[in-house]
Amino acid sequence: MHDKNASPVPPAPPLFTWEFAADPYPAYAWLREHAPVHRTALPSGVEAWLVTRYADARQALADQRLSKNPVHHSESAHGKGKVGIPGERSANLMTHLLNIDPPDHTRLRRLVSKAFTPRRVAEFAPRVQELTDQLIDGFATRGEADLIHEFAFPLPIYAICDMLGVPREDQDDFRDWAGMMIRHGGGPRGGVARSVKKMRGYLTELIHRKREDPGEDLISGLIRASDHGEHLTEDEAAAMAFILLFAGFETTVNLIGNGTYALLRNPEQRERLQRALAEGDEGLLATGVEELLRYDGPVELATWRFATRDLTIGGQRIAEGDPVLVVLAAADRDPERFADPDALDLSRRDNQHLGYGHGIHYCLGAPLARLEGQAALATLLRRLPDLRLGADPEELRWRGGLIMRGLRTLPVAFTPEDIPGTTTQEGSPA
Repeated sequence: MHDKNASPVPPAPPLFTWEFAADPYPAYAWLREHAPVHRTALPSGVEAWLVTRYADARQALADQRLSKNPVHHSESAHGKGKVGIPGERSANLMTHLLNIDPPDHTRLRRLVSKAFTPRRVAEFAPRVQELTDQLIDGFATRGEADLIHEFAFPLPIYAICDMLGVPREDQDDFRDWAGMMIRHGGGPRGGVARSVKKMRGYLTELIHRKREDPGEDLISGLIRASDHGEHLTEDEAAAMAFILLFAGFETTVNLIGNGTYALLRNPEQRERLQRALAEGDEGLLATGVEELLRYDGPVELATWRFATRDLTIGGQRIAEGDPVLVVLAAADRDPERFADPDALDLSRRDNQHLGYGHGIHYCLGAPLARLEGQAALATLLRRLPDLRLGADPEELRWRGGLIMRGLRTLPVAFTPEDIPGTTTQEGSPA
């Protein structure tokens, strides 16, 4: 019987519009309440299921009936669009951790983990701090900057290039290729696929050089890594270096950009963090970065999964072959899991956010991203204490991608620093 007193269900909000990109959280709140596992047509033409509640998302991320391998997706049955990273298939870069399942995933992750260790990341901290200061030196005397173009974007590119062992004289090429990928995402322009192919060709050549003359860098470590006589093949090493670049740089760009923007929009939280840093208390910085990952994280949707058999998520039947996208941004604001989820609280302790995934595909590069995020935010707040937005929030534009979410630009203003002998210049930091 129909309840005459029941409140009418508001209409479903539009998804994947420019307005949605600017603030997707009201739409995700509607989905969590009214259609928590929701089938929709994506901008690419692919039809997929969106999983929006925290409990369902956490379950789906660890469910091995959901494969990461695109071979389980039938384009004819589920839309004509493409899945995966633009250009990776034609560039023979498919064999990486985001596209494979156990036992291949287990073997590959074990080998990569032998090279990409927490110790290697920790030892890289001084170089990350050096890069952070050099980039801020480049604009600190001007009193204004675009924090995306001049800071959040180049920092992780130069950092991961250094870690991989890309020579300094070649790093600006990587900056150009990465810029093409981050500007155009999976759009119709062919520049993305061309950039991926150029990156693939360069990495193949670099791996050949490192085999002949290995160093202490990550690519040399990937080549040396072995387990019971097993090694990475050349294609696997190239694909892993590619995915560390592709997945590693844009997540950190968005962590720094989204995080700085959130702090500027929540001045009481920013001032609280600045006071803690001035007193030498790094604890709030660590919990604060985790909260920024939850509040407006760099990865909006987890990468593609495909049902290998009929299954049920959140009471919804998913057919074999259907694509499933776990909406991390929606899950991390689920009021069933987080108290006052739409509020930014840098001291939040109970914060098992899904910003870097969950289960066997938990982000291998999370320690490096956290290191870069903490160094970037702490140094900005210390050196530019009156940092403020240089544009109306309504004027800011967000990149329209599917997986990542980040600002195109972030204009800021501040009192100029007086740095004797500093000149502003473009290019790779020394």
